[in-house]
Amino acid sequence: MHHRKPYFFVGIGGSGMMPLAMILAGQGAIVAGSDRSLDSGRLPAKFDYLKALGVALFPQDGSGIASPDQIVVASAAIESSVPDMVRAAELGNERKSRAELLAALFNAAPLSVGVAGTSGKSTVTGMIGWILHALGRDPTVMNGAVMKNFATPDAPFASALVGEGDAFVSEVDESDGSIALYWPKVAVLNNVSLDHKSLEELRDLFGGFIAKAATAVINLDNGEGAALAMTLPAERLLTFGIEREADLAAVNIEARRFGAAFDLVERGGARHRVTLGVPGRHNVSNALAAIGAAKAAGVPVEDAARAIEGFAGLKRRFELVGEAGGVAVIDDFGHNPDKIAATLDTLHAFPGRLLLLFQPHGYGPLKVMRRELVAMFAEKLGGGDLLVLPDPVYQGGTVAREVTSADIVADIAAAGAQALHIPDRGAAAAHLVAQARPGDRIVVMGARDDTLSLLAQEMLGKLAG
Repeated sequence: MHHRKPYFFVGIGGSGMMPLAMILAGQGAIVAGSDRSLDSGRLPAKFDYLKALGVALFPQDGSGIASPDQIVVASAAIESSVPDMVRAAELGNERKSRAELLAALFNAAPLSVGVAGTSGKSTVTGMIGWILHALGRDPTVMNGAVMKNFATPDAPFASALVGEGDAFVSEVDESDGSIALYWPKVAVLNNVSLDHKSLEELRDLFGGFIAKAATAVINLDNGEGAALAMTLPAERLLTFGIEREADLAAVNIEARRFGAAFDLVERGGARHRVTLGVPGRHNVSNALAAIGAAKAAGVPVEDAARAIEGFAGLKRRFELVGEAGGVAVIDDFGHNPDKIAATLDTLHAFPGRLLLLFQPHGYGPLKVMRRELVAMFAEKLGGGDLLVLPDPVYQGGTVAREVTSADIVADIAAAGAQALHIPDRGAAAAHLVAQARPGDRIVVMGARDDTLSLLAQEMLGKLAG
């Protein structure tokens, strides 16, 4: 796209905003922004990196919006009372949501590959991006997480990749309904389960998304996804599943502590042994989704299967921070029942007690997921495991606190599992460190808060000290 006007991002440090700003800057646009975290001095390395890319940064006091020519980009979380938004209203600036701008870039690409689903979007997006990059397709990739394959000391926050090829690979979000804005050539649907919206709403959103695609790549292991697959004609459908009849199937799965291996069976084609550098049955499924998307983009299955073996994973996706005193510390993005369950299943495949710190990513999601979250923890926690919940992440603004971490802990305890509510996150982390003994795995889980990675590092440091 040709960018004739400058952009100003309100909340430029957000996981969905930052990579979009990076892509625009990489395409030659003039980009500036502000962020609450910048004003409070949190995560300075992130903002130093944006400055190095030529992005001008301002306090979130309205001073960065100096011309009515600037296009003001804001996420749904930004309130109209924020000084930048007040100033934009005064000057009459054009406004775009993050999703509207991303969709415009995505829809303009010759080969748009959209990755949807409740869980696994960032990993599958990273896998597809890596496959296409490794095979010389030079894609543009928009991700909500840092892709380790593209992270370097000079580019530590590689959640985006700007390429010259025809492919634009992006995860697309259903939580705010903006998935309806995207027109994918290739649509990937990992799974459909409860997170931000009701299942009825999710069926409509995901069904509309896959209906637009030339090829939809759908997970038959997910009941809701399999039902949606039946709404499409066979010639526009590419299915995948584990140990089941599908266009791409995984069999003979071998679990490894920090990886996995499986036989990839292509319907009517050859069988390939695939070794992954990321663990868990869910990542086998993610790999099938990525290989399916690559096939739909014209990549031979054999080439995609070979390339994906080099995928190094994402930051905060079952990331081993380190080990000290016989205790492993893992940083994980798990924040809804499916994601957390996948992490616990992967860890329980090997011996050792789990000490879990789960910081809910908001009071609203906690209310929506309450029943499913409690049921999942009650089922998945082992007898010796310990779960600690601090209060949910809160980054300003008005919010209804109808369901709290204390409510979740009370429900889990009533269901017979072991959980504690320690409101202060630092105190919750200190409690787990004090409880840890050789053979344990400490897992820090949660979303929408980049400082969780710093907390995991601090916990490792205390174990080592």
